[in-house]
Amino acid sequence: MNNSNGMKESNIIELWASKYPEVMAWLPKIQAKELSALSLYHFCKWAGKTPTELLAMKQDIRSLEIEKLLDKFVAIPDDVLSNVKKFLRTNAVKSFFKHNYVDIARAAGAIQLVKTKDYNKLSREGLRKLWTWAQNQRDKCLITFVNSTAVAKETLSQIKWKHLEENWQNLDLPSLDLPPEILKGHGKGKYKGVRQITFLTPEAKRDLINYKEWIEQQAGRKMTPEDHIFLETCYPFRPEAYDTLGGQIWQLSKRTGVPFTLHDGRRWVNTALEQIGISDNWAHKIRGRKVRGEDSPYSRPLVEQLRDKFREAVPILEFTSDVPTVSKETLRGEVMKALEEEKMKEIANKYHVSIDQVRTAMRSRKDDWERALREEAAKKCKDGKHCQRIVSENELPQLLADSWTFVATLPSGKCVVSNET
Repeated sequence: MNNSNGMKESNIIELWASKYPEVMAWLPKIQAKELSALSLYHFCKWAGKTPTELLAMKQDIRSLEIEKLLDKFVAIPDDVLSNVKKFLRTNAVKSFFKHNYVDIARAAGAIQLVKTKDYNKLSREGLRKLWTWAQNQRDKCLITFVNSTAVAKETLSQIKWKHLEENWQNLDLPSLDLPPEILKGHGKGKYKGVRQITFLTPEAKRDLINYKEWIEQQAGRKMTPEDHIFLETCYPFRPEAYDTLGGQIWQLSKRTGVPFTLHDGRRWVNTALEQIGISDNWAHKIRGRKVRGEDSPYSRPLVEQLRDKFREAVPILEFTSDVPTVSKETLRGEVMKALEEEKMKEIANKYHVSIDQVRTAMRSRKDDWERALREEAAKKCKDGKHCQRIVSENELPQLLADSWTFVATLPSGKCVVSNET
């Protein structure tokens, strides 16, 4: 039963599948072509039939001959043929019939894939070793990319540069907007309308920028929006195939002794999202899964809300260094928050109230707050020497350089500055 006559994934299409038009009509419609072809080959060998003869068993739609054959196959004892192999081969047969427009009873050859191994235990140290040992910029990028975005392996082979947010190189946490056609289910049936909105951590963005520069140098041309992101590393630089992406990571895992698959990246992200207490619906959006009760959940405001929540997970997700990767945007935001916090402490101490009460007052009496500040600023500006001004955030750096002092951030987002000593 295990005699494959030299057939393997690398040669099964050329040596066997290409002989049967029905098989060649089936393979373009599926993703794991080589594995599926090899699985169908093994079933045919066991049944003693060609693919053409398999389809002929259902020539009479009332016949249950193929259904009974599948039931007989899954009844083989597990010590003779593993559960995994039976699962792969029955699924290949059903897919082969389906894409040749021949119906088989759904209950035929029913089998569940039984999990016999625990999930890989992921750690920051293990992921860092994988990343450090990666042999080129593409593989380094691949490691941080999947552990930031939770993009599935079947999507990685189809993702393009156009799926990245515009001006992504200059954004703090760039988003990716992945359409249903390249996600699980391909937008059909219950997967209709499903999109994946996910983000790059600062270290994943750094590695993607480095990889883009590297692959452009290797290929001798600039990448276009229509180019696939993950390419082969040598001429003619074709898109990495679904079947080979997993092999790249398997080789790296084997060299490092760190158990890891591309699917583990999804679990790494999901664990981080759970730790920050994200809602199930938001977690589903980031992982590209169906969201119940929402028809159009991918508006621009929602993306910004998702980004803000995702930011909380960044310290948990990043692993390439003990020192967090901090962008200029994050630093600026932290500085503004610290300055605002100091000013609110001064107000709270002056009036013997809590900082929360100060925040509430600022939110609830926005108009009065700004009016009072403007009137006070006008009074202090009469002598032409000491003055307070309300300015935009963009004006702030130059004023601070000119010896003005930050006073507060208003609910409108504008800033109060003073030149009083």
